[in-house]
Parts: sequence; C-alpha cells; structure tokens
Amino acid sequence: MSQYEPLRRRVDDNDVPPPKPPNLDLYLPAMPPLGLIHAIDRWWWAYRRRRQFRQRFLPLLAHDDHILEDMGHCRDDILWASRLPLKVDALHALAERQSQSREMPTHPG
Repeated sequence: MSQYEPLRRRVDDNDVPPPKPPNLDLYLPAMPPLGLIHAIDRWWWAYRRRRQFRQRFLPLLAHDDHILEDMGHCRDDILWASRLPLKVDALHALAERQSQSREMPTHPG
C-alpha cells in the first residue's frame, strides 16, 4: 500500500441510512420478516459508518493540534464524536458540529 492509496479509493454514497421497507398487501409464508431485515440492515449501516469514522478520524489524533487545525479539524471535536452513542452517526454529527463552529464568530461584537 502506498501513501496515495486513500486517494484511489472509491467514495461510497452510504451516508444515507437504509429506507424503511414497504408495507406489503400480500404476505407469503416463505417471506422473511421485513422488520427484522430492516433492523439488521440498519445495524450493519451504523456499524460501517462507525468503522469509517474510526478509520478516518481516530488516526488523526496522533498529529499535533496545529496540523489538525490546518486540516480543518479540532481535537476536541474528534474526541467528542468518538464518545457519542453507537446509534448516532459520528461522521454526520462531526460534520454538523464543525459547520456550526465555522458559522459562529470567534470575536464578539
């Protein structure tokens, strides 16, 4: 693996949770329970998103605060997102927190 390997990776659009299953008018006995399938799908999506967060952001904590600031991140924000419950999408929450901190003025008045 070279240092440019992350640049070659295909970007997935998996930041949207799986949709709810449709309500069916006809239910056959051989059909699996759609609620269970949806719950497993949702759990798998949340697991992958948390894993992506750990792979992308936790290694950044090894860098200095100035380097993190140059990348557009803050150590406190990454640590905050890593402590979120597993049901919360840490990547989405971190992006929201960073956008809110950019919108807030740093100097009053």
